[in-house]
Order: sequence, then structure tokens, then C-alpha cells
Amino acid sequence: MEPRFRFVFLAIGFLCVGLGGLGAFLPLLPTTPFLLIALWAFSRSSSRFHHWLYTHPRFGPRLQAWSEHGVIPVRVKLTSLSAMSVSFALMAFVMRVKWHVLAAAGLIMLIGATYVLSRPSRPPE
Repeated sequence: MEPRFRFVFLAIGFLCVGLGGLGAFLPLLPTTPFLLIALWAFSRSSSRFHHWLYTHPRFGPRLQAWSEHGVIPVRVKLTSLSAMSVSFALMAFVMRVKWHVLAAAGLIMLIGATYVLSRPSRPPE
């Protein structure tokens, strides 16, 4: 890989690790999606950082469960569905967006919720 592309993927990886780290402490900022993006970016730029994140004591088990089994834990599912519901309610009742924008957002959220709910909650035993 060209050095400039490697640098871009490293930068994406570290940015997403930072955002994921913040998400561990801030309630509305997700952690796992950012760490999954970081894992992907590191897989294209640095085997050392990929291994570090994949085996990290705090974040590694969730990333491994996703990579190996496509697992989304129940707590993450509830958080995701709650955030979508609150966002939809805010758009409908506070922001009062036009009906077609609300319908499009609702459809996208419904697709996302369906995907999240379709994933297993635990790895197979």
C-alpha cells in the first residue's frame, strides 16, 4: 500500500478509536461502531494496531464477538433502539420536520432496527 494511503487509514483508525473511547463515557455517542471502523482501518494500515485493538482488554471481547459471530449484545441493541426512537420523536414533535423527511428517516431507522434485532445477542455455545 502506498504510504499516503496507509497514513489515511491510520488517521481514520486513531480518530475512530478516540471517538469510541469518548463513547465509552458519553451516553449518546456510540462506542462499538467507531471501534469497528477503527479495526477495519487498522487492518488496511497496521497489523500491530489491529492486533492491539482486537486484543484490547476492554474493547477486544466485543470486537471479537462481532468479527467471529456477528453478535450485538442486548444492552447495545436497547441503546440503539432507544436512540432511534428518541431521534424520531424529536424530529416529529420538536423539530416538526416535513412528513416526507420524517417518513424517509423513519424508514431508514426501521431498516437499521431490523438489522440490529436480526443479529444474535450471544455467541453460540
